[in-house]
Amino acid sequence: MSTEPEAAAEETADAVGPGPGAPGTTDGPDAAAHGASAAAARDGAETTTARDGAETAARDGAQSGPTGGTTAAPGDSAAEAGGGASAEEAGTGEATTDGTGTGTGTDAPDGDAAAAGEKSEAEAELAAQRVERERIERRKAERQGPVDAGAKLSGTAADLLAAVRAVESGEKPAAPVFGAPEPARRPAPEPARQPRPAASAEPVAAPGGPAPETVQAVRGVLAEGGAPEALAPQTAALLGEGAEGALRADPWQLLRVTGVRPEQADGFARALLGAECGPDDERRGRAVTVWLLEQAALAGHTALELPRLTETLARRGVPDPDAAVQSTLAEGEALAFQDALEEPGGRADSASSRSTQDTGEEGAGGGEERPVRVLVGLERYALAEESLADGLARLVNSAPKQDGSAADWEQAAAAAQGSAAELIRAVAGHGLVLHTGGEASLAEPAALLRTAHALGLRAWAAAHGPLGRDRFAALLDASSEPAEPSSAEPARTGPAAVTLAGLLSGAEGPGRDAEGTLDLDLLVVLDAPQLDVESAALLAESLPDGARLVLAGDPAVLWSAGPGRVFADLLAARVCPQVASRRPDPGPLGELVSGIGIGELGQVEAPGKEVVIVPVREAGEAVHRTVQLVADSVPRAIGVPAEDTQVITPGHGGAAGTRALNAALKERLNPGPGRFGGFDPGDRVAYSPAPGRTLPGRVTKAEADGLHLACAGETVVVPRDRVEQSVRHGWALTAHQAVGGRWPAVVVVLPGDAAQGLSRPWVYTAFGRAARHLSVVHGVEQALPRAVAEVPAKPRTTRLPVLLAPQVPTDA
Repeated sequence: MSTEPEAAAEETADAVGPGPGAPGTTDGPDAAAHGASAAAARDGAETTTARDGAETAARDGAQSGPTGGTTAAPGDSAAEAGGGASAEEAGTGEATTDGTGTGTGTDAPDGDAAAAGEKSEAEAELAAQRVERERIERRKAERQGPVDAGAKLSGTAADLLAAVRAVESGEKPAAPVFGAPEPARRPAPEPARQPRPAASAEPVAAPGGPAPETVQAVRGVLAEGGAPEALAPQTAALLGEGAEGALRADPWQLLRVTGVRPEQADGFARALLGAECGPDDERRGRAVTVWLLEQAALAGHTALELPRLTETLARRGVPDPDAAVQSTLAEGEALAFQDALEEPGGRADSASSRSTQDTGEEGAGGGEERPVRVLVGLERYALAEESLADGLARLVNSAPKQDGSAADWEQAAAAAQGSAAELIRAVAGHGLVLHTGGEASLAEPAALLRTAHALGLRAWAAAHGPLGRDRFAALLDASSEPAEPSSAEPARTGPAAVTLAGLLSGAEGPGRDAEGTLDLDLLVVLDAPQLDVESAALLAESLPDGARLVLAGDPAVLWSAGPGRVFADLLAARVCPQVASRRPDPGPLGELVSGIGIGELGQVEAPGKEVVIVPVREAGEAVHRTVQLVADSVPRAIGVPAEDTQVITPGHGGAAGTRALNAALKERLNPGPGRFGGFDPGDRVAYSPAPGRTLPGRVTKAEADGLHLACAGETVVVPRDRVEQSVRHGWALTAHQAVGGRWPAVVVVLPGDAAQGLSRPWVYTAFGRAARHLSVVHGVEQALPRAVAEVPAKPRTTRLPVLLAPQVPTDA
């Protein structure tokens, strides 16, 4: 695929190697990571059409179909023809630049100045995240002396790097360098208890923005250095009251602003410092190091291996990468870790993750060598990953609350069938259970919730977004009740399905008890692969003692937008019971998607036109055929109206990206001048209240207070200054935006310029969003079957498996 990636996206892939995004990928969520320093910029790497109208192999043997064009069954033309799609997600999201070349990006999820005054579910969620970060800060401040997993370096960082280099070069064995007596893993701490807000309390307002005089002063410095003055509010919010002085003292602080790249910060520094500016400036080395770690987080990594980090720093023009890392560690802007690698026998050392602060001259084992790797990561993700590991250990090692007798649980399991019975039995005796399966497997968590309600438990299910929540709620309502145990309490009434963001913020669900924990006994988290480390840490810390947690999801879909791969790491760690559903997804669509999940794009019989392939030769034809499908062919031949049909395409940019498709679909389905910031009443939109989350909705009106949307049955008002960053037209989405959703009909557009970005998780996710009908508009030859067979998920560097290693039973 021909691309013009932003430097941030390009550097992310260079820095971290394999990751969820690579140069040329375009499928990024509207901000793929969480936090001010690591928020993604607005647009994914732009794609440009590179095909010259080459004939697609899918046209061979094409047959007449219901779409009014040539069609063929998948596995016939689909197995022979390609389908252009980007990699599963672009870790850097989307990047935008203004006329001067410095990217403006999106506001940080904490809101900063731009989000001030917006009262919405997003702010409640952000407030909950701030509480969690404050708790982590208190926990960090209480740490004294050596710790077992991650802390700031003490002493000279130079000594640390010298020791690391000695181990890597073989000049000194690992044991003398890193072999301090092993500290015992500390017990999981009690979660911080926060008072539950009153039910009638107003939504928590975002913190006020920076003072006008501070913004004005920063604007002057930016103008002096040739940077866009539009960056002033965000820069002032990031740097605080002394922002002007901080920028003059260290111009590379501008690199902390979302969307700004190193070459742009270098130009700003040259304008301010003149002859004093040089590539060997220590301030530049620190800033670029932190920037690379932030870009790695956007690509899904929670840390980088030290050799890879220093190698990439050298490529970015840092003359002494070791000194840059040393300075960054010494200033506390990043943390370094020593993690033991898996031994030849297949097990990692039981205490395999320690901060490099815990170094010594002789190990307790008498100098025995053991393989290690040295990682460097940002503090926020390191602490979140440790907090998550502690919270999960608390669930694994504690007995669940005894709600209902063992006989009652067994009676309920006996009344269920197959893997649903296995799930009920596993949850009866364990605090943490993993459940895997496709769309049909949702019936098993539903059976579990009904059983829990019959036993008198306060049980809830949390989905990634409102579409998944509403779908699961409908499943609960439609399912038959299991036989109730004789001694069971009356089943609870009322809704039991919420969104995870709403649950954590208090906007949905049971709320929190007097001690600050969620007021529930059992929580089933659906779409578990979408959990990033920060959300998962907040969730684990919010569960009360004795609660049961079930993480359920399809491990074959795209991973989380934010850093980490929590569900996959837990499955690999095997620290708790795992129940694999044996319910296959029904019909031709289920057969097609199940085959993709194991790397096979086979031919399926589709007598009801459940799957249709529409070959195209270039991007303009792809857009035309997509509009024809949505507006005419699918409603007429399949009976699914345009409002129930979702278009999914690899990225936002390019001749057949979401922007081009949405413009064409708007012109056909809801033409208008776009008088409200590009939107008109009736426009279908995708609203992103926080990075990594997308809410489908429609525009109802626009007033002085902002753009009014109807999202999932609720009215949302987006302030005028937030519309550009958080609202898009929503007839066409990326696969990552569509995760967790399911529509009666889906049109997947695979343009020719996306061929090199195809991966099995992307295809699996996109195709799996269709419930009744799937049309595939594609314009590449063998890229689709090749991606399904040969391109698995891109790995992410995380520390959770190492942190969980002490929890693995000795006989595992």
